[in-house]
Amino acid sequence: MSQVMSQVTTLERPEAGVAASPLLSLRNVEVVYDDVILVLRGLSLDVPAGSITALLGANGAGKSTTLKAISGLLRSEDGEVTRGEIVFDGTRIDGVEPDRIVRRGIFQVMEGRRIVADMTPMENLRLGAFSRRDREVGQDLERVLTYFPRLRERTGAAGYLSGGEQQMLAIGRALMARPRLILMDEPSMGLSPLLVKEVFGIIRQINRDLSVTILLVEQNARAALSVADRGYIMEQGKVVLDGTVEELRTNEDVKEFYLGGAGDQRKTFKNLKSFKRRKRWI
Repeated sequence: MSQVMSQVTTLERPEAGVAASPLLSLRNVEVVYDDVILVLRGLSLDVPAGSITALLGANGAGKSTTLKAISGLLRSEDGEVTRGEIVFDGTRIDGVEPDRIVRRGIFQVMEGRRIVADMTPMENLRLGAFSRRDREVGQDLERVLTYFPRLRERTGAAGYLSGGEQQMLAIGRALMARPRLILMDEPSMGLSPLLVKEVFGIIRQINRDLSVTILLVEQNARAALSVADRGYIMEQGKVVLDGTVEELRTNEDVKEFYLGGAGDQRKTFKNLKSFKRRKRWI
């Protein structure tokens, strides 16, 4: 495997000890659905170039809405960014059409995979390159298959793939777009612990080999923090805590509510209200 990866062309990575500048920045972003429902409430975060940044939180915290605001998919659900700005590589992209955002280098791997079930895995992969005009699609297809070799063996409809294989296909399809930033929404959903470990290992390998920046939305905090460089925790549409992976892993609230490492205190989890831990963080 290492010999194969050594042949992959890599992008320039920041020197050790030098902080990478943000490739993506959200500044005081508010999102409203149906002109009434306020979901994001002044959200701010930075995603450094070449990093894996985890966005953690419970159901309903606004994680998936954050990704859709970045990728321009809010309109399909009657949502819009009503305040703040989203900046990618120095240019505002809030309000830009989704297809233009893809061409600028952002690709979202949707929650639930969203592969085309009636197409073969190879057809799904080629679909990821629909916005490209170069002649290197075949070369990139072979590269993707070095990460996910089992997809080469699957010649039937993609709908018959296992959950893990479908997730691999969704990630591979994103790579076919040659993105600079991949937005991943719950890649561990529906996978066994063994497959979660395999998929997250591949995510980290892709990041290291290709220097693709990744914003990773996950409820499985342990898996996300095993591959991320830094993370943010969301509650009720805003960031309540952020830091490096080591800072989050050693934070007592994170251990208690997300990593299950607070010993006997974990027994009282059901009796604690969300606002209590938000109060401690804020």
